[in-house]
Amino acid sequence: MAQGSTIFRQMLQLVDRHVFNRIERERFKNGRQYRSLNRWQQFTAMMFAQLAGISSLRDITQQFAGHTKRLYHLGLRAVKRSTLADANADRPAEFFEAIFQAQYARCAAMAPRKKFHFQNKLYSFDSSVVDLCLSIFPWAKFRRTKGGIKLHTLLDHDGYIPAFVHITSANVADVTIARLLKLVAGSIIVMDRGYVDFSLFSQLHAKGILFVTRMKRGMCYRVVERREADRAQGVTSDQTIEFTGTKAKNCPIRLRRIGYRDAETGKHYFFLTNEFDLPARTIAEIYKERWQVELFFKWIKQNLKIKSFLGTSKNAVMTQIWIALITLLMIAYYKFISKLRLNFSQILKLLRLNLFIQKNMKDLFEPGIYTQNAPLGTQLSFNLI
Repeated sequence: MAQGSTIFRQMLQLVDRHVFNRIERERFKNGRQYRSLNRWQQFTAMMFAQLAGISSLRDITQQFAGHTKRLYHLGLRAVKRSTLADANADRPAEFFEAIFQAQYARCAAMAPRKKFHFQNKLYSFDSSVVDLCLSIFPWAKFRRTKGGIKLHTLLDHDGYIPAFVHITSANVADVTIARLLKLVAGSIIVMDRGYVDFSLFSQLHAKGILFVTRMKRGMCYRVVERREADRAQGVTSDQTIEFTGTKAKNCPIRLRRIGYRDAETGKHYFFLTNEFDLPARTIAEIYKERWQVELFFKWIKQNLKIKSFLGTSKNAVMTQIWIALITLLMIAYYKFISKLRLNFSQILKLLRLNLFIQKNMKDLFEPGIYTQNAPLGTQLSFNLI
């Protein structure tokens, strides 16, 4: 990246323009030519809003108007507020969903490995609701007086990056979206008790997908086999069980039930899994890692623009969310290839303050400038300090 380039230009180079153009040409070309604002310019403006923390279309246009010369060297130009608003409302948000998927594939290839030694891919799956004002977003009706959308997210623990996101209205059941997951056989997926569903267990098992979740109270089962529990490791029980309740026919497979007492809190947990080879303590540690998806939701809501929106139509909201997630993957990709020890919040703060500075990004993030609170490992951290 050239010394004379702005930080913003170097960020744009983290998206493969050839892939961007190919997706547009092969999958979203409708024969129409966008004269005043093409898709790349639309993406650039909305990605700039995410990096700069801008909360209105008017602020985007004013910022671009103030940096006309720098935009010219990027092959960009000032954008009109009404033109950008129309583009967000009318052009299919699915285009940016496809860009998100391409950016994830590029990012995952460079991501550091998870902290566990087993070879299986590890994912966490959960959802989070983004509240919306029903009078402004009537299409997002959730309850009688409340609106909202739900982000169903599969978090890849190699780098802690989103591998799959499905956006629905807030009243869609979590299990419904979990059934849409397509993972490689042998993958391990961690879910909380909201995903305890006998038919889902059978579906995942039939596909060769391993799962770890917490057991709900009142579940009827019988113990088929007991294994020795290492109480020194906090394991209180390790059993093979079969369900015996009225819905047991929906899950005819045998599962592993593990009891574990947390030494720090004293709380007693019971986990269900179809993984019989890993040590019981490892299963407990895997479930503990599920907390990373909670930290992911907390981070994006506090640092990216996915709670206040620049348009009111469903398509505009979806467009903004997909571009926010692409921006996250761009930051992650640079972190991975540069082996930065800074956390996401530190990286975003430095970018936000220096977008139009002509400086090499390596110099911006040079060790010693801003690493006092940086994590020591190679994994991503959603530390908000």
